Amino acid sequence: MSSTLLEVTRASHEEVERLERLIVKDLQTEPPTNKDRLYQSHRVRNMIEQIKSTTLKLVDIYEDKDNARKDEIAALGGLSSTGANVNVFSAFYDRLKEIREYQRRHPAARYVDTNDEYEELLKEEPIIEFTGEEAFGRYLDLHELYNDYINSKFGKQIEYSAYLDVFSEPERIPRKLKLTRQYLEYMQKLLEYLIYFFERTEPLQDLERIFSKVTAEFEDQWSHGLVEGWENENQENGNAPQQDTIIDLDYYSTLEELMEVGPEKLKEALAALGLKTGGTVQQRAERLLLTKHTPLEKLDKKHFAKGSRKAEQNGGTVARQPSVDVKEIALIEAKVKRLCDLLHETIVRTKENIEKKHALTYDEIVQEREEEEVHHESESDDEDQQIYNPLKLPMGFDGKPIPYWLYKLHGLGQEFKCEICGNQSYWGRRAYERHFKEWRHQHGMRCLGIPNTKNFNEVTSIEEAKQLWESIQEKQGLNKWRPELEEEYEDREGNIYNKKTYTDLQRQGLI
Repeated sequence: MSSTLLEVTRASHEEVERLERLIVKDLQTEPPTNKDRLYQSHRVRNMIEQIKSTTLKLVDIYEDKDNARKDEIAALGGLSSTGANVNVFSAFYDRLKEIREYQRRHPAARYVDTNDEYEELLKEEPIIEFTGEEAFGRYLDLHELYNDYINSKFGKQIEYSAYLDVFSEPERIPRKLKLTRQYLEYMQKLLEYLIYFFERTEPLQDLERIFSKVTAEFEDQWSHGLVEGWENENQENGNAPQQDTIIDLDYYSTLEELMEVGPEKLKEALAALGLKTGGTVQQRAERLLLTKHTPLEKLDKKHFAKGSRKAEQNGGTVARQPSVDVKEIALIEAKVKRLCDLLHETIVRTKENIEKKHALTYDEIVQEREEEEVHHESESDDEDQQIYNPLKLPMGFDGKPIPYWLYKLHGLGQEFKCEICGNQSYWGRRAYERHFKEWRHQHGMRCLGIPNTKNFNEVTSIEEAKQLWESIQEKQGLNKWRPELEEEYEDREGNIYNKKTYTDLQRQGLI
């Protein structure tokens, strides 16, 4: 096959140039819908991958490790592989015969017009796998990770909508709950999903470049102990004990003094040394006090927690050996937060969609999904969407602008604003009067603590509503029915008393 190496090189260069022209042509077309935009991005991504693979083949050819390319070029000049002169014409015809034989055996390698076969690539619809919950890349599907979170020791029992607020903020989780294999596996799973989702929705983004920048910033912050949530960790290998869990035994000379530290602090200090953490306060203090004058490697094995005796490996030094790499967890968290920043709009859309679903029945959700599918299919139909409406008149029931005379008759050009409704605009007197009985205005009045009665019709200012309500309360206070003073009682002799006086006299036995 060495005799056709130059032909392979020529065909590879031709393919690269052809794919580059197709990429330019595809990107010059503005996709009408989000679905078409996603298809376009994946098409371009696939063509870029083809260019990369073809370029790698060309690099191998040009490196010419087996000198095959050099020999073939020498043969064209009438030299053999050993450098001896040969007949130029016989070499030419031998070469021509080899090329024709190669073209006969590989017809696909012949020149193909861009407007024929390769033009079909621009109409290709790549297969992109999305779950039903992801709705073709509009929303995230974190239900599996949510179940892992609420069933873990580091998680909390919260709703899915609340989880969408906290999953991107791992610094909220206490540091001591992160030093477990379970948390590391959860974060790896979360990062893997976010990368997979990002690659499907943004195929033209260079994730390697993004992560290399994140890693460089992380290394700089880690070396200075400034990583959020991991401040003051070991700046060399990330495996030093936390400063707040260390108890300096030089300051304690008796058991009683050490017991005053408290059970929780003693437990953390013992855990940092790999010792057992159970027992009473006195037992914990005694166990910790043993390490003041005795190296860890000389302590009895019974004092150590199962599988945590690392003194010999540490060369006699006291150091915590967590089951996971702290620095690895911190780096994964940094990458997750960076991806969440890039997917911020998608996260907001996902939360809004979940909150919206809570207010809908199953039938309404199915109907809305069908309407969205119909809308996406008809989104590219520009002729139906372009309606001539220079005056921006409201649409009627038939989907067309209402007549201008009807617009003037109802005064729809007049705007009324209501501060109680959150500065909502109402166009036309009829809509303005009707809104006082609608849910938005009623909700605004409830927030102000004012009943939405007829007294407050035509009142749209919050200050005016409060003043009117205060005056009504004052008047109600003057005219209020007071039974203890105004309710009348009559005794056997026909004397009239108010309720308070009659009750007092009756208690004293005078009536």
